[in-house]
Amino acid sequence: MAPVRMIFLALAIWGAIHPMYYFISWFQANTWDIMAMVDAWHVNTATSGLVWDLTIAAVALTVWIISEVSVRRNWSALIAIPATFCIGVSCGLPLYLFLRSRPVT
Repeated sequence: MAPVRMIFLALAIWGAIHPMYYFISWFQANTWDIMAMVDAWHVNTATSGLVWDLTIAAVALTVWIISEVSVRRNWSALIAIPATFCIGVSCGLPLYLFLRSRPVT
């Protein structure tokens, strides 16, 4: 199980770094105004659909994390919630899977 766990960790790191490269590039080329970026996300119906798709996935992931943490008592896994909303689902989901797959002692 350890190799799969390391894959989850690698995906979480990739999911944090790769999208952030594009966000920072956009901020540097435009403005450091978060609302301007939100406006850019809704420039057409295709991007709006993607934003809503990821938002719904983030909410579903949050509900899943909370429900599992309340049963498993793996409180450290709650860190995946801010990772999801501050970085993205591409980081939050594999981070949660990494934290969830730790060996039980």
